[in-house]
Amino acid sequence: MQKSFLIVLAVAIIGALAIFQIAPDLNGAIAFFTGAIIASVIFSLQSKKPSTTTNSSEPYSGPTMTLYVGNLPYRVHEGEVKSLFGEFGPVNSVRLVRDRKTGRRKGFGFIEMSEAGAKKAMVKLNEFDFQERTLKVREAKSQDSDKSDNA
Repeated sequence: MQKSFLIVLAVAIIGALAIFQIAPDLNGAIAFFTGAIIASVIFSLQSKKPSTTTNSSEPYSGPTMTLYVGNLPYRVHEGEVKSLFGEFGPVNSVRLVRDRKTGRRKGFGFIEMSEAGAKKAMVKLNEFDFQERTLKVREAKSQDSDKSDNA
């Protein structure tokens, strides 16, 4: 947000100088105000373009992959894991598994994220030291395949 303000301020000053050059008899404050309005309009039109950032609040809708992450620190929070994996692509969900009786985390979890990001994350984060623990990152096996293996 602060960066946006600085961009609008810079464009407003440049706009004010340009307007002041075109009409030197205008008051400097009026030229600055006019430049600020023009900069705000341009900036608001530019910010309405669809963004491709990975930190979007909408879930990723393309091909996804679920990763198993083992050896997680017991005190880690979902947000920290999402931030770590979010460096490689959009993350839809983070589930850290808890013990049903005690409610304590078991040290592993599942991350659903974009397929391309998941492949990058598996390469970069497997055997990665995270909060003094060495992570194990693999593609998660579906529960359906586990049931068919046992049959």
